[in-house]
Parts: sequence; structure tokens; C-alpha cells
Amino acid sequence: MFVLSHRIPAEGSKSALFNFQSLLLVILLMICTCTYVRAVAPRLVDRNKAGFLGLFFMSARIGERLSPYVALACVAMAVTMIAQ
Repeated sequence: MFVLSHRIPAEGSKSALFNFQSLLLVILLMICTCTYVRAVAPRLVDRNKAGFLGLFFMSARIGERLSPYVALACVAMAVTMIAQ
């Protein structure tokens, strides 16, 4: 017999949607991953330019066109994660 208990998460464990730094980290990782996947297998990303899957295409374009700024944002995020 299993007893289901309602567990309340600790104050420090929040979803990435409610923690701004985690949200930025998820967005940066998505941009970097989509850019890499588009460089390796362009047909995989390019075939979905509209709809929900179009977010991956747009993320790849941001990574390609703004790569110096994305790289600086990744370095800044790494420094803030190490400093914590």
C-alpha cells in the first residue's frame, strides 16, 4: 500500500520559469544547442520555420547572427554561477 503525501518544496527550489537567472540559463542553452544542431544537421532545424517548433529555428538564427553577444552572455552566466 502506498501513501501519497503532499510534499511542499523548499523555498530555494523553484521552477526555471519563476527564477530569472534559471530562465536566462535555459534560454542561453536553447540558443547554443539549436545553433549547434543547425550547423551539424541544417535540414533538421530548417524544416520547421513556423509554429511551436519554429522557436528552435529562431533560436538558431539568433545564435548565428548574434554569436559574439551570445558568447559573452554565456561567459557572464558562467561567472555568476561560479561566484554563487
